Amino acid sequence: MIENVVLSSSVTIAKYRQSEAKVDRDAIADFLKERFTERYIRPLRGDPNLKHGFCTMAISCLMIEALESFWQGWADTRQRSRKAFRSFFQRCADQGLELGVFTDLADDFYIGVRCGILHQAETTNGWRIRRKGPLYDPKTKTINATKFHNELEKALKIYCDALKRSKWDAQVWQNLRTKMKSVIENCKPEGSQQ
Repeated sequence: MIENVVLSSSVTIAKYRQSEAKVDRDAIADFLKERFTERYIRPLRGDPNLKHGFCTMAISCLMIEALESFWQGWADTRQRSRKAFRSFFQRCADQGLELGVFTDLADDFYIGVRCGILHQAETTNGWRIRRKGPLYDPKTKTINATKFHNELEKALKIYCDALKRSKWDAQVWQNLRTKMKSVIENCKPEGSQQ
Protein backbone atom coordinates (compact mmCIF):
# COMPACT_ATOMS: atom_id res chain seq x y z
CA MET A 1 0.00 0.00 0.00
CA ILE A 2 1.35 3.40 -1.00
CA GLU A 3 0.59 5.02 2.38
CA ASN A 4 3.32 2.86 3.94
CA VAL A 5 6.03 4.03 1.54
CA VAL A 6 8.91 5.53 3.51
CA LEU A 7 9.87 9.08 2.46
CA SER A 8 12.53 9.47 5.16
CA SER A 9 13.59 7.36 8.13
CA SER A 10 10.73 8.65 10.27
CA VAL A 11 8.08 9.72 7.73
CA THR A 12 5.82 7.64 5.52
CA ILE A 13 3.42 9.01 2.95
CA ALA A 14 0.62 8.55 5.49
CA LYS A 15 2.51 10.54 8.12
CA TYR A 16 3.33 13.30 5.62
CA ARG A 17 -0.33 13.53 4.65
CA GLN A 18 -1.31 13.75 8.33
CA SER A 19 1.11 16.64 8.82
CA GLU A 20 -0.25 18.33 5.72
CA ALA A 21 -3.85 17.90 6.90
CA LYS A 22 -2.90 19.44 10.27
CA VAL A 23 -0.98 22.25 8.53
CA ASP A 24 1.99 21.26 10.70
CA ARG A 25 4.64 23.41 9.05
CA ASP A 26 7.36 22.50 11.57
CA ALA A 27 6.82 18.77 11.12
CA ILE A 28 6.97 19.04 7.33
CA ALA A 29 10.05 21.29 7.39
CA ASP A 30 11.74 18.85 9.79
CA PHE A 31 10.80 15.95 7.52
CA LEU A 32 12.39 17.67 4.51
CA LYS A 33 15.54 18.43 6.47
CA GLU A 34 15.68 14.77 7.52
CA ARG A 35 15.07 13.53 3.94
CA PHE A 36 17.79 15.72 2.44
CA THR A 37 20.24 15.09 5.28
CA GLU A 38 19.84 11.32 5.01
CA ARG A 39 20.20 11.29 1.25
CA TYR A 40 22.76 13.99 0.53
CA ILE A 41 24.54 15.18 3.70
CA ARG A 42 25.13 12.34 6.15
CA PRO A 43 26.54 9.84 3.61
CA LEU A 44 29.49 12.18 3.11
CA ARG A 45 30.17 12.81 6.79
CA GLY A 46 32.06 9.56 7.38
CA ASP A 47 35.75 8.73 7.24
CA PRO A 48 37.46 11.57 5.34
CA ASN A 49 40.05 9.12 3.98
CA LEU A 50 37.27 7.31 2.10
CA LYS A 51 35.81 10.44 0.53
CA HIS A 52 36.44 11.67 -2.97
CA GLY A 53 35.74 15.11 -4.36
CA PHE A 54 34.02 13.77 -7.47
CA CYS A 55 31.55 11.71 -5.44
CA THR A 56 30.93 14.72 -3.23
CA MET A 57 30.26 16.96 -6.23
CA ALA A 58 28.02 14.36 -7.91
CA ILE A 59 25.89 14.14 -4.78
CA SER A 60 25.97 17.92 -4.43
CA CYS A 61 24.65 18.37 -7.96
CA LEU A 62 21.83 15.90 -7.24
CA MET A 63 20.99 17.85 -4.11
CA ILE A 64 20.95 21.19 -5.94
CA GLU A 65 18.44 19.91 -8.49
CA ALA A 66 16.28 18.25 -5.82
CA LEU A 67 16.32 21.25 -3.50
CA GLU A 68 15.62 23.68 -6.31
CA SER A 69 12.70 21.56 -7.52
CA PHE A 70 11.15 21.98 -4.05
CA TRP A 71 11.80 25.75 -4.04
CA GLN A 72 10.26 26.05 -7.53
CA GLY A 73 7.45 23.52 -7.14
CA TRP A 74 8.61 21.52 -10.15
CA ALA A 75 7.47 17.92 -10.57
CA ASP A 76 10.93 17.20 -12.01
CA THR A 77 13.85 19.04 -13.57
CA ARG A 78 13.48 17.69 -17.12
CA GLN A 79 14.31 20.47 -19.53
CA ARG A 80 15.00 22.71 -16.50
CA SER A 81 18.28 21.41 -15.08
CA ARG A 82 20.32 24.37 -16.31
CA LYS A 83 17.66 26.75 -15.00
CA ALA A 84 17.79 24.95 -11.64
CA PHE A 85 21.49 25.74 -11.28
CA ARG A 86 21.03 29.35 -12.38
CA SER A 87 18.23 29.99 -9.90
CA PHE A 88 19.90 28.02 -7.12
CA PHE A 89 23.15 29.99 -7.31
CA GLN A 90 21.25 33.28 -7.64
CA ARG A 91 19.24 32.42 -4.52
CA CYS A 92 22.48 31.62 -2.69
CA ALA A 93 23.86 35.05 -3.66
CA ASP A 94 20.63 36.72 -2.53
CA GLN A 95 20.81 34.87 0.80
CA GLY A 96 24.45 35.76 1.40
CA LEU A 97 25.77 32.20 1.03
CA GLU A 98 29.26 31.64 -0.31
CA LEU A 99 27.83 29.50 -3.12
CA GLY A 100 26.64 32.78 -4.62
CA VAL A 101 30.14 33.06 -6.08
CA PHE A 102 28.93 30.67 -8.80
CA THR A 103 26.01 32.90 -9.92
CA ASP A 104 27.76 34.32 -12.98
CA LEU A 105 29.35 30.91 -13.63
CA ALA A 106 26.12 28.90 -13.42
CA ASP A 107 26.02 27.85 -17.09
CA ASP A 108 29.70 26.93 -17.18
CA PHE A 109 29.34 25.06 -13.87
CA TYR A 110 26.27 23.25 -15.19
CA ILE A 111 28.06 22.07 -18.34
CA GLY A 112 31.55 21.50 -16.93
CA VAL A 113 30.75 20.13 -13.49
CA ARG A 114 27.17 18.81 -13.36
CA CYS A 115 26.95 17.46 -16.92
CA GLY A 116 30.62 16.52 -17.03
CA ILE A 117 30.38 14.35 -13.92
CA LEU A 118 26.95 12.96 -14.78
CA HIS A 119 27.62 12.13 -18.44
CA GLN A 120 31.38 11.57 -18.63
CA ALA A 121 32.32 10.83 -15.01
CA GLU A 122 34.76 13.74 -15.16
CA THR A 123 34.67 17.50 -15.20
CA THR A 124 35.05 19.34 -18.50
CA ASN A 125 35.81 22.89 -19.64
CA GLY A 126 38.83 23.09 -17.34
CA TRP A 127 36.98 22.63 -14.04
CA ARG A 128 38.92 20.98 -11.20
CA ILE A 129 37.66 19.32 -8.04
CA ARG A 130 39.74 19.14 -4.86
CA ARG A 131 39.05 18.76 -1.14
CA LYS A 132 41.33 21.56 0.02
CA GLY A 133 41.85 25.24 -0.55
CA PRO A 134 39.22 27.97 -0.91
CA LEU A 135 35.64 27.20 -1.94
CA TYR A 136 36.45 28.38 -5.45
CA ASP A 137 39.70 29.44 -7.10
CA PRO A 138 38.82 31.40 -10.25
CA LYS A 139 42.39 31.27 -11.60
CA THR A 140 42.33 27.49 -11.84
CA LYS A 141 38.54 26.90 -11.88
CA THR A 142 39.03 24.67 -8.83
CA ILE A 143 36.20 23.85 -6.42
CA ASN A 144 36.79 22.62 -2.89
CA ALA A 145 34.15 19.86 -2.83
CA THR A 146 34.08 19.63 0.97
CA LYS A 147 33.43 23.36 1.40
CA PHE A 148 30.89 23.27 -1.43
CA HIS A 149 29.00 20.44 0.27
CA ASN A 150 29.10 22.22 3.65
CA GLU A 151 27.59 25.31 2.02
CA LEU A 152 24.81 23.17 0.57
CA GLU A 153 23.88 22.13 4.09
CA LYS A 154 23.50 25.83 4.92
CA ALA A 155 21.22 26.27 1.87
CA LEU A 156 19.07 23.40 3.13
CA LYS A 157 18.80 25.02 6.56
CA ILE A 158 17.74 28.32 5.00
CA TYR A 159 15.03 26.53 3.02
CA CYS A 160 13.68 24.67 6.05
CA ASP A 161 13.78 27.85 8.15
CA ALA A 162 11.87 29.70 5.41
CA LEU A 163 9.20 27.01 5.53
CA LYS A 164 8.87 27.31 9.30
CA ARG A 165 8.59 31.13 9.12
CA SER A 166 6.20 31.30 6.17
CA LYS A 167 2.44 31.12 6.23
CA TRP A 168 0.77 27.98 4.86
CA ASP A 169 -0.55 29.83 1.80
CA ALA A 170 2.83 31.42 0.96
CA GLN A 171 4.38 30.58 -2.42
CA VAL A 172 7.16 28.53 -0.79
CA TRP A 173 4.49 26.25 0.73
CA GLN A 174 2.42 26.07 -2.44
CA ASN A 175 5.56 24.99 -4.30
CA LEU A 176 6.44 22.38 -1.68
CA ARG A 177 2.96 20.86 -1.82
CA THR A 178 3.10 20.74 -5.62
CA LYS A 179 6.47 18.97 -5.48
CA MET A 180 5.26 16.55 -2.80
CA LYS A 181 2.27 15.57 -4.96
CA SER A 182 4.79 14.55 -7.61
CA VAL A 183 6.99 12.72 -5.09
CA ILE A 184 4.00 10.74 -3.89
CA GLU A 185 2.83 10.07 -7.44
CA ASN A 186 6.30 8.69 -8.26
CA CYS A 187 5.92 6.20 -5.40
CA LYS A 188 2.96 4.52 -7.07
CA PRO A 189 3.59 1.34 -9.06
CA GLU A 190 3.25 1.81 -12.81
CA GLY A 191 -0.39 1.72 -13.87
CA SER A 192 -1.63 2.02 -10.27
CA GLN A 193 -4.74 4.00 -9.44
CA GLN A 194 -3.94 4.28 -5.71
